[in-house]
Amino acid sequence: QVQLVESGGGSVQAGGSLRLSCAASGYTYSNYYMAWFRQAPGKEREGVAAIDSGGSTRYADSVKGRFTISQDNAKKTLNLQMNSLKPEDTAVYYCARGGGWVYFTFRNDPFKLEYKYWGQGTQVTVSS
Repeated sequence: QVQLVESGGGSVQAGGSLRLSCAASGYTYSNYYMAWFRQAPGKEREGVAAIDSGGSTRYADSVKGRFTISQDNAKKTLNLQMNSLKPEDTAVYYCARGGGWVYFTFRNDPFKLEYKYWGQGTQVTVSS
């Protein structure tokens, strides 16, 4: 069955960097749209970064210019490079996969699309 396993979380001081990875298995890793979400204590889950079936990316305004989403199809891995981290980035980060192929347009919000599969999450803590 489809499995997504995140890694790379940890504790870092403000201004530091972390790189999250999501290892995918149980399916032919090919062109599904995918995304990173996060959820802080007491807050709703929010989209952070997404990549569509053609490799186009979208970011939440709060992370633009600091985070970069990428994927390695050969290694079946989705990555999130996080730089210039802030205390407000503290959250559990989840990797998610869509149910099919989608190409992002101005009409669709990538974080409101259906994400059929989710990882278990990895904690990121940023101290001031």
